[in-house]
Order: sequence, then structure tokens, then C-alpha cells
Amino acid sequence: MTVTEVLLTPLFAAGPGRPLITHYDDATGSRVELSRATIANWAAKTANWLRDEHDVEPGDPVAVLLPAHWQTAGVLLGAWWCGAAVTDDPSGAKVAFVAPGGEVPGADVVATVSLHPMGLGCGAPVDYVDEVRVFGDEFMPWAPVPGSTPALGKSTVDEVVAEARQRAETLGITASSRVLSTVEWTHPDGVLTGFLAVLAGGGSLVQVSNANPDALPARRAGEQTTIDLVG
Repeated sequence: MTVTEVLLTPLFAAGPGRPLITHYDDATGSRVELSRATIANWAAKTANWLRDEHDVEPGDPVAVLLPAHWQTAGVLLGAWWCGAAVTDDPSGAKVAFVAPGGEVPGADVVATVSLHPMGLGCGAPVDYVDEVRVFGDEFMPWAPVPGSTPALGKSTVDEVVAEARQRAETLGITASSRVLSTVEWTHPDGVLTGFLAVLAGGGSLVQVSNANPDALPARRAGEQTTIDLVG
């Protein structure tokens, strides 16, 4: 099973309509909340697009060069769902995901992720948001992905899942946790602590980008968060 299958399956069993990620951007004043089911749909669309449009197979490198954002969650989970090895090195990657204005050398395809709070496209030559919309909301791997398949940097699927679970335990993240985080999703540490540990513990994430320190107390109170992860 993939990282995505292992970590999303119990979350779905516990309630697909429950919030998975609430994203604030203090630079724009936006707030977007997405359920487990909605993020899973984005991930499935991404996995179908990577496999069917760009021939990404288990173990193939996919570069994710994006900030912590709800769209990035869909990209990461979709890449893992089709068995890709997520990396921050675009050289030789089948697909590299970048923010608007980003330029990377060496990738076969460069997909621009709009990071628009409402999920609008950005008009780039390869516009991730617009292109994945036409792909299915469900994903079925053609064959099981072995746990020994590379998944994040030099770590395999099994190693990533084990590390995410260990970090969740260390941080005290459980199914009742609501985690306020300003941690950027750097590879691999930020992705593991700021994103995968929350999923592994069964909690929900309140991610704040471009954080205004003066606004964080109000975020904690309004979102009723129980754990802080400070980047």
C-alpha cells in the first residue's frame, strides 16, 4: 500500500466529512477549510493525471516545490497514491510542481500550481488546477505498490509511514487533536512533521502561511486548536 492509502484509509473510516486541513494565508486574509473527502478527491485526480497523462509509475521521481498549502496536500497525496517518489530535486523528475513564477531546470514537465484560495487556475502552459479537474475523483492503482518503493527523499513507503507515526506519538497528536502549524513543508522533515504526522495521528490541521504572530492567539481560540507546531 502507498503512503496515501495507509494514512487516509483510517481517516475515512472515522468520518470522511470531518475537516482535514484549514488553511489561512495571513498575507491575503484567506481561510479555506477542506474535508477528508475533498482532499482525497484532489489526491485521486492528481494520481490519475500523473499516471494517465504523464506515465508516472511507482518509484518515478516527482518534484514538489511548493509551500504548505491545501493544494500542496492534494499534490503530495496524489503523487504518493500513484507510487511516485516525492523529491525536492527537479533534475530528472517526470513532473515538477511549482508555484506561479517558479522556474526549474531538468524536469520532463513543469506543472504550475496556482495556490489560489478558491482553487482557480492560473493560465500557465501546464496549469495543474485546470488540468486535473477532468480526471476521476477515485483512483485505483493498477498493482499494489511495495512498501520498499521510494516515497520521500531516500525513505521508502514503509519508512515514511513509520516515521510519521513516530512523530505523531512524540507530538501527542491523536484523533481529537486540532493542530495549529506554521511549519513549512520542506523535504523531508517539514513534510513529515507539519503534514504527515497530523494524518498519522488522525488529527486535523490548521495551517497558517505568511503567519502574523499577532493573529495566532485569535487563530487558536477561533479554531479551538490543541497543539502548536511552530516553524
